[in-house]
This record gives sequence, structure tokens and C-alpha cells, in this order.
Amino acid sequence: MGKRIVIIGGVAAGPKAACRVKRCLPDAEVTIIDQDSLISYGGCGIPYYISGDVADEKELRSTSFHMLRDEYFFIKTKGITTLTSTRALAIDRKNKTVEILDLKTAEKSHLGYDTLLLATGSQPVALAIPGSNADGVFTISDLHKAVAIKERLGRGQISKAVVIGGGAIGIEMAEAFTDLWGIETALVEYKEQLLPRIIDWPLAVILQKHLRDHNVGVYLGESAEEIVVDQGKAVAVRTSKRNLEADIVVMAVGVKPRSELARDAGLLVSQAGGIVVNTRMQTSDPNIYAAGDCVEIAHLVSGKRFVAPFGSMANKEGRVAADNIAGIPSMFKGGVGSFILKAFELSIGAVGLSLEVAREEGFDVDFSLSSPSDRAHFYPGQDIICLSLLFDRRTRKVLGFQGTGPLNDALSARIDAAAVALSSGATIDDLANVEMAYSPPFSTAIDPLNAAAYVADNLCDGRMRQMRMEEFFDWMADPSSHPDWQVLDVRHEKQAAPFVEKFGPAIWLSLPYDQVRDRYSLLPLDKKLIIFCNAGSRSYEIQVFLDFVGVTNNTVLPGGFNVIRRMGPEWLPVR
Repeated sequence: MGKRIVIIGGVAAGPKAACRVKRCLPDAEVTIIDQDSLISYGGCGIPYYISGDVADEKELRSTSFHMLRDEYFFIKTKGITTLTSTRALAIDRKNKTVEILDLKTAEKSHLGYDTLLLATGSQPVALAIPGSNADGVFTISDLHKAVAIKERLGRGQISKAVVIGGGAIGIEMAEAFTDLWGIETALVEYKEQLLPRIIDWPLAVILQKHLRDHNVGVYLGESAEEIVVDQGKAVAVRTSKRNLEADIVVMAVGVKPRSELARDAGLLVSQAGGIVVNTRMQTSDPNIYAAGDCVEIAHLVSGKRFVAPFGSMANKEGRVAADNIAGIPSMFKGGVGSFILKAFELSIGAVGLSLEVAREEGFDVDFSLSSPSDRAHFYPGQDIICLSLLFDRRTRKVLGFQGTGPLNDALSARIDAAAVALSSGATIDDLANVEMAYSPPFSTAIDPLNAAAYVADNLCDGRMRQMRMEEFFDWMADPSSHPDWQVLDVRHEKQAAPFVEKFGPAIWLSLPYDQVRDRYSLLPLDKKLIIFCNAGSRSYEIQVFLDFVGVTNNTVLPGGFNVIRRMGPEWLPVR
């Protein structure tokens, strides 16, 4: 018998590593330990199982050729032993053994290893508030919880749901309850926006509006303070501002690494709780590796270390760990936090740093906000995507890229391309020259990713001046705060007319794009002109021309009406 390899954790990184090791070392004795009875399932698919998009939980545990990934599958098709319903209690590094507990029989024993891999994953954070242990309160931690929720839905026991947490899982769960099941759903987030520190404010507002348009109640800036309990069951969530009735409460307030086993064994664990590994996925003990949600990895943009709880990353890390266990030199350099989410008919994604995080890291950060077509403007079915590209003014390094768009591949293609570029330390110039495949059904001739970089180039070199959307919204809420500001709307007169009618020409002035060169002398010189169009490109052209003729007190509103319409502010004229 060959090398004894023990893997603790059987969901993503663990099974991936086990199968890779067995392919590289066919004579190895590979054993997976997991305290659950269900292993190797697609945890990221849980919200879609609850929603009904995935009909049967077995689909989350099956291969692409429809074999169930259970104990039989692993031993018969992979030659891997799986000890399910078995908890790893302690690691004896000196004697190279793991103490285990059979949860069915309560028997303890020891399992020897030559190399150990920790793939213990993460666990959901549970709020320490009154009522958190009541019946009907769930975290999305494993497939058993998902099945229990689905059973309650199927029995008609749920008519109102409250989801606590405006991150990815919270949003996916809110959609799952609302879309197919028609449950009255409230989403509570204690920060002032959804997906905090992941996407920036304008795009978060677009997401917020889209959820509300699909009957999800979104409550921002509210902390959940108590789960109201009646006869042992959750009946409401009391926030800092209101009571929200509920038959079910889902806590989706984040996850933390399961690193207790590593810490107790004396392995190096970071302050944030992630197991510290090198680029070979080796821990501070050279005979012990770690991979998946339980580890910290390097962020390739900020240079800091972070926990990346994504199934895709866990699989990559598991493969690298397996290679090195098998004697194949392999490195995992880190990640850039690629992220994409479905919310009803909207896709939203990001890679790299958000504006808030980039500022905290000390970058001289700025951003381009654009709203191009997702494919040729003349092609049937074209739609708008809203993109933000973040960059450092001093170095021109791209720091992040994010966007929203329709539920197709338009956004994911650009996020993926940006992720590759950011992983290599791309600059604005690199992104401007990225070669994207072009055909009218798939893209515009100047790809949206390239166009976002062009805008960033103009900003970075001082050829373009812009106003932040937040600043513009504050002014629109109270135009008297800056009586010397005025919108210069260069869209068609019919498009501008409802705004001129509502706000008056002193605030909203219409001068179409094709008339500016002939009539610019009529523009007021005592006003700061906020140049406004649909996407921002015409606004920039007009800014260049006005600067040339000496009307320099102007600024561009990036993204234009395409972004604002999707944000849906109350001050928009009713059409």
C-alpha cells in the first residue's frame, strides 16, 4: 500500500483533492472524513433547490452523468474510502494521527496519516439575538437545512419570510422565496446598501430597485434586534425600526472559516480565523495541507490576505494541494474575488476591490461609470449593461470592475475577462487593449470592457471631469443647496421635455447634442453645467467642445440616464 492520505472535509475542496491524488498516485490510501451524512454536493446550488429551479436535492449530489456521489460512488469508481457521520476530534501532529468519533455508534478511534489535508470549510455566522434558537430560524449551512426549508414550503407552512443579511446568500434566498413560491419576503440589511463592500452604491441601488420591483421588501440601515417567538416558534423579526411578521427567518449574515481543529493542533491561524497556507497550500506543518473556505489566500490586487468562500476557488485550491501531496510542484498564487449573482432578471457581478475597500487600502482610487449596449445597437434584443471600472490614478493599475445587466452572458463575459487581467496586475492601458471576440449578436465593435477602460483613461489623464452619482442625487433631492448648478441635457428634446417641465429650465436645460456647436453662446456662464445624456459618451464630447470654446465650468454625469433610470429615484418624472 502506498502513501496514507487523510482528508478532513467532504464537500468541495476535499473530494476534489481526493480524486486528483488518486489519479496521480493510484496506490495511495485516500480517506475522506466528514461529520455529515451527505458529502460532495453543490452548496452554491442550495438557493436554487429551495426556489424549485433544481427539483431534487439529489441533483446537487450527482455527477454530470447522473451518478450519486455517495460512499458507494467514491469507493467503487474512485477507490476512495469515505467515513461519513464521522467527526474529527483532534490532530496529533507528533504521531501523525487523527482522533475520530463515529457519530452513529459514539465510538472513538485513531486514524494514521502520512499527509493530512484540512478541507473543513466555513460555517454561517449566527446572530446572538433573542429568539435565534427558535423553531423556524435557519442558517444556510448544509443540505439538511435546505431540505427542511423545502419541506415547510411544500406543506404550505410559510406565507411570510424574513431574510436577515443583504449579501449574496440573502439575496438568493429572498428570490427563492418570492419567485416560485410567492412568499411575502422581507430582506433586512444593517448597512445602507446591499452587497456592502462588494459593489458600489449606484449599482447597489439598481439591485435594490430590481428586488423591490419583484415584490421583495428591502429594508436598509436596519439591524435585526430580536426574533419574536410565540409558543416556541418564530413569528416576527424586530429591527431597529419596525416589526416584520415571519413564518420563517433565514440568517444570512456571512460565514467564518472552520479552523478550530487547526488552531487546537497548533497550526498557524490568522486573526480573521483563516488557516494560513503558502502557495502550495501547505500549512505551518509541512505534512498538513489546507484548502477551501477554511484558508486565507492572497488578494492579487490589494496584496492582503482574505477568505474566499467560493466553491470554484475551493476546487482550484484542492487540486493544487493534491498535486503537491502527490509530488507534483504546483502553486496557487491567490485570487481577485470574482463574484456574480442572479437576482430575478438581473445579473450583478464584481471582481477586485470596491471603492470603499480601495480607499481603505490607501489607493488613489477613481472610477469610470458607463452604460453601453451589451451587443450591437442594431441587433434585435440588445440591452444595457452598467459598468464601473476602478483604477489607481498614480499607477493606472486597475483595482476593480463591477456591473449589472440582463440575465444573459454579457456581464459574466466581461467579469471573467477582467478577472484574468486583474490577476496579472493589469493597467487601464492593458484593459483598453484586451481583445474580445466580436460579432453583433454578442458584442459591440468597441467592447464594453474596452470602452470602460477608455473612459478611465480620459479621467486618469484629466481629459474628462465627472460628478459622482451620489453628489448628483443629493442635489436633485434639494436643488436649492447649489443654486449655481444646472443640468445641460443634450439628449433629444422629447427625452428632455419631462425633466424640463418638472424642474424648470433654471435647473434642467435642454440643448440637443446636434445644436450645441451652433447655440453654445446661449449657455449661462454663471452656472456649473452638469452635462447629461443617455450613456455619458455624448456628454464627454460636449465637455471637450465647451472647454475648447471657454465654457469650462462643467462636469459630466457618468452613466447618464441609462444608469439613473435603473436606479429609479423618486424624483424621476412619471412617463
